[in-house]
Formats: sequence, structure tokens, C-alpha cells
Amino acid sequence: MSLRATVLTLLAMLAFAGNSILCRLALKETAIDPASFTGLRLLSGALTLWFIVRLAKGDSVGKGNWISAFALFAYAAAFSLAYVQLSAATGALLLFGAVQTSMIGYSVARGERLSTMQWLGLALAIGGLIILLLPGLSAPPLDAALAMLGAGVAWGVYSLRGRGTGDATRVTAGNFIRALPFALLLSLFSWQSATLDSMGIIYALASGALASGVGYALWYAALPLLATSAAASVQLTVPVITAIGGIVLINEPLTTALVVASVTILCGIALVVLNNKKTP
Repeated sequence: MSLRATVLTLLAMLAFAGNSILCRLALKETAIDPASFTGLRLLSGALTLWFIVRLAKGDSVGKGNWISAFALFAYAAAFSLAYVQLSAATGALLLFGAVQTSMIGYSVARGERLSTMQWLGLALAIGGLIILLLPGLSAPPLDAALAMLGAGVAWGVYSLRGRGTGDATRVTAGNFIRALPFALLLSLFSWQSATLDSMGIIYALASGALASGVGYALWYAALPLLATSAAASVQLTVPVITAIGGIVLINEPLTTALVVASVTILCGIALVVLNNKKTP
């Protein structure tokens, strides 16, 4: 892997982990509500991606579609709602597991054959999610966990719809812009419970502009420089980076259940993506 690819990939993974950390910080440490966080995140992400596309391409965005935009909005809204109660690490692990499992499940449903090792990996990943959700002192609240699993499925749908659609940065910018009316409707629907403060706004804007907008642009710049296997496996670092960030920045505990579930889920998904016969 070249130095440029390494730097772009590292910055993108830090940005993706930063989304979980910023959202959890905002909803735990400030007064901002999930709907307002979602709206500000999507707005700042749309503006940032629009600016990046204009700067790099010199033309209008003009890409994306409404179904993908709704999937993007559903992901962002459920993500924010879940982080009212979930720790940064638990949320990232549930999200990552749901994204990968839903995409793998879609491929199987479409007729793709998995090897024995891939089936074992899928079973491990699902088992890890079950371990994480088992009732006990360290189990996350079920409603929040289900919200994050829903966010993961929505992001899986968004990712599947984005395959082969051309310039990924332009498409993402267009979808962020199209997601704004949905965010506005959510804000209007929940305006009576809306609360804002300066730090919450800053966290939300940073999540949209830096962790989302710049993060996606960096990742799409790195992807052409990576082998498929490297692109798939490097994403396994995001829940790990998030867990470290949660411990250091938010003083979150590292539980035994989280460690066991993390190792099980990440090893399971690694078995699936690294044993893909289509991977060069």
C-alpha cells in the first residue's frame, strides 16, 4: 500500500469512528436532541460535500436519488436516536455488524455462494451480536440496540444501492442534499422536544462536515488505491478505533461482554470478506 493510500485510509477510518464519538458526546454531554443533531449533521455534510464537488469537479452535484437519500436519512436518524443510550463502542459495533451482515445476507439471497469458511464467519458475526445483546448487567438497552441495528440495515441498503453508480463523491453529495427535506420533516415533527446548545451544535456540525463529508471524500479517494480485500478488511478497524476513543475521550468502560462480542463479530466478518473468491 502506498503512502498516499495509507494516509487517506487512516484519516477516513478516524473520521468514521469520529461520527460515533461526536454523536455520543453530543447526546450525553450536551442538551441537543437527536432530531436536531440529525438535521445539523446532514445539513453540514451536504454543504461540505457540495463544496468539495464544486472545488474538485467544477460543476453542479446533480446526482443521487430519493430512495437512497431516504435510506441515508433513516440511517442518520436511527443512529442519533440510538446514541442517546448506547456507548460509542457498543453503538459502532452494532452498526458495523448490522451493515456487514445485511449486505452479506443480500448477496446470499441473490444467489452468491459462500464457502465453508464464509458461512462460519457469518455464523460467528451473528453469534457475536447475540452475545452483545444477551440480557445482563452490561447488555445495552434493547430499544437503543434495535435502533442502531436498524441504522446499520439502512446503511447497508444505501451502500448496496450505491454500487456502480459512478462518481461516488458526487452521488453522496446529491443524496445528502436530497436527505435534507426528510430531516426537516423530522425536526418539525419533534419541534416540541427540540433542545439546542452551543457545544451540541458544534459537535453536530463537526460530525456532518468533518466526520461525514470530509470522511467520505477521503474514503472515496482512497478506494481506487486499495485492493478489494484491503478495502474490506481495513474497515474492521472502525469499531476498535471507536472503542479506544470512547474510553479516552468519554471515559466509557470496557466490559468483558463487549470485548468478547467485538472479537467474535470482527473475526467473523473478516472470515467472510477475506475469503471472497472475487477478491483480487
